[in-house]
Amino acid sequence: MLAQIQAMFAVVDLGKINWNQFLEKYLEIAMSIIGKVIVSFLIIAIGFKLIKILIKLLKTTLEKAEIDYGVISFSCSFIRIGLRCIVIFMAVAHMGVEVSSFIALLGSAGVAVGLALQGTLSNVAGGVLLLILKPFQVGDYIVLTGTDCEGEVAAMDIFYTKLKTIDNRVIVIPNGTLSNSNLINNTKQERRLIDIEVGISYDADIKEVKRILTDIAKNEKRILDQDGVKIFVSSLADSSVMMGIRCWVSTSDYVATKWALNEEIKIRFDEEGIEIPYQKLDVCIKNEVNN
Repeated sequence: MLAQIQAMFAVVDLGKINWNQFLEKYLEIAMSIIGKVIVSFLIIAIGFKLIKILIKLLKTTLEKAEIDYGVISFSCSFIRIGLRCIVIFMAVAHMGVEVSSFIALLGSAGVAVGLALQGTLSNVAGGVLLLILKPFQVGDYIVLTGTDCEGEVAAMDIFYTKLKTIDNRVIVIPNGTLSNSNLINNTKQERRLIDIEVGISYDADIKEVKRILTDIAKNEKRILDQDGVKIFVSSLADSSVMMGIRCWVSTSDYVATKWALNEEIKIRFDEEGIEIPYQKLDVCIKNEVNN
């Protein structure tokens, strides 16, 4: 196409131009150029539409094969970008740009872009590591230690991972940051241990308190192994005896069960007259009479 444009304006004497002959001679070249541009845009538009359909079919197939959703999301994103690059390359080649020159240009641009986007490329590498090592998957609840970032993994893209918080906010974290951070996966295992501590007065009957806590645990149906419930004296604090209760529940029932146990402990202690000590400050005002 560039050769055709150069041919249109080669060796032209502006003072002696016959515009009718000029238009007749070069109209065909101009129409050819316009036609190639239109076809190139059609290649991009149709190609992108076909890619969208192909990615949708691929996603459906992988979901039926029960592939991890994080792998599906990452793979579809990666394939989408690769196919779009191929379509754009085909469109540019159709316009008459030399393939070798275009590849050389892409190589030079790639080096410059790579240097400028080192952090972005590290996110791609981080995403690959996360897919290989699988410290979490979509649907898990993770916590990044040392930060305020925690939530359910909603999606894994080629550059970022999205977390959905319990109050329905979305946290976007670069994959490079995730792959180099310490994180806690709260839902990786099927069971979790509930560990509750409650203080009682030194005047309280420990055996009676253990009986009450045992009764509370027996009435909680979400506890997996009733015989595995442990009730013990955790420590002797300054102003209270710390009682502990440990039991196993399904990961999905962890939060609800812990809340229910805390509430029931407070209700039963109030009914049985078991005091839960708390810090108190007694203020004495002394009146002095000046003689």
